[in-house]
Parts: sequence; C-alpha cells; structure tokens
Amino acid sequence: MTEPFITIRELRKSFAMGRETVHALAGVDVEIERNSFSMIMGPSGSGKSTLLYLLGGLDRPTGGRIRVAGQELEELDENALAVYRRRTVGFIFQSFNLIASMTALENVAFPMRFMGVPRRRRQQRALSLLAQVGLADRAGHKPTELSGGQQQRVAVARALVNDPHLILADEPTGNLDSASGHGIMQLLSELHHGGRTVVVVTHEPRMARFATRAVHLLDGRIVTEAEYNAAMLALDAAPEH
Repeated sequence: MTEPFITIRELRKSFAMGRETVHALAGVDVEIERNSFSMIMGPSGSGKSTLLYLLGGLDRPTGGRIRVAGQELEELDENALAVYRRRTVGFIFQSFNLIASMTALENVAFPMRFMGVPRRRRQQRALSLLAQVGLADRAGHKPTELSGGQQQRVAVARALVNDPHLILADEPTGNLDSASGHGIMQLLSELHHGGRTVVVVTHEPRMARFATRAVHLLDGRIVTEAEYNAAMLALDAAPEH
C-alpha cells in the first residue's frame, strides 16, 4: 500500500491572545494523496490558513505530526525546514505578495537568486514560466500596471520557480473578480493535471468543483460535509447584531 504524500495526525495549534488561549487547530487528522487537488474549506477563523502555514513549514504546531513526502516536519530544525520550503513547496497568497518596484519578470526571477541560479538562466526560466501562465507579453510590467488576475498569475509563476511537488494556495481568488478567480483555479487545475499536488484554502463553495476532494474545517476540527453545510445554513440564518 502506497504511503499518502501528506499525513497529518492530531495536529494542534494554539495562540495566546491576552489572557485567553485560542485553539486554532484542535486535533486535525487528514491524509492527502500525491497528485491530488484538495480544497480546504471553512469560514473565517476555522483554522484553514493555520493548517496551510503549518503544512508549508511557515509555522510550527503546538502538538501532533505532519509528514510530507517521508519527512516529519516537526523533527526538522530551522535550516532543514528552509530546505523543505525551498525544494518541496510553492506558495500562492491572497494578497499576491509581489514586490512593487520590480517587473513581472523580476518578481518571478527573484527567488532564484537565493538558489544560486545564474542571472541569464533566472531570466530565461522566469520568462518561460510567465509564458506558461499566459503573461509573456506582460514581463516588463510592474504590479501596478497589471490587473488583479494578472498579478495572481505572476504569483503562480513565481511559486513554480523551484519546480515544487506541492502547491499551497491561501485564498488565491479572494481579491479577484469571478472571471479572474475562475481563471486562477483553472490554472491550478492544470498544474494538478501536470502531476503536482495542490492544496487550496478557500471559503468559496463554488471553487470546490475544481478539486478532487474537499476537506471541511469548523472551529479547528475536520467535520463531514453534512455537518459543515448545516453549520453554514445556521450561520446564514442567524440574525445580525
């Protein structure tokens, strides 16, 4: 039997907020197969972004285990965790996180400076990746000269510079109109069909059709789809204060 690409067991993450302790994740168990497209769905405050950040090695859990491609993340020191992020993971964020003073080409090429890639090869690969996301003709444009959808495509291209096995996207359509959001999800779907494992965090149910599976989170715990839908209906029906 093949081991899952990602195995998460009893994952917990707590934060201190003043005198209170907030349990962002309260014992999450989930397995994600290689080359799958998983959607982590949940309302604001459900713990979905926390789960994604722990999976990407951007934060450490309070308790539990995360195993990715045979590596136990909680056992890695900071240097090894940095290598994991650099070699295994590509990140896509809701706010794009592009450098305003750089062109699209420079934004995509920039991470390769830290990988020891020569300048000429950085530019060639960056242009190739921009072409892959349909933006070769915008290579010389800065973020302010691009639409939101185009900026997110630049961010997707940048996430691919290390040829990652795992793509993690945190609300990648959150700042986009419907048409641009659909285009980004289609692009992520193409990456999945190209052999990558894709995990997307979202609160938008309409995006679920792109995924091979959906994981539903409520109050830091995984619930069934029926429990999730019932909770969302109750939330919608609750009177506003």
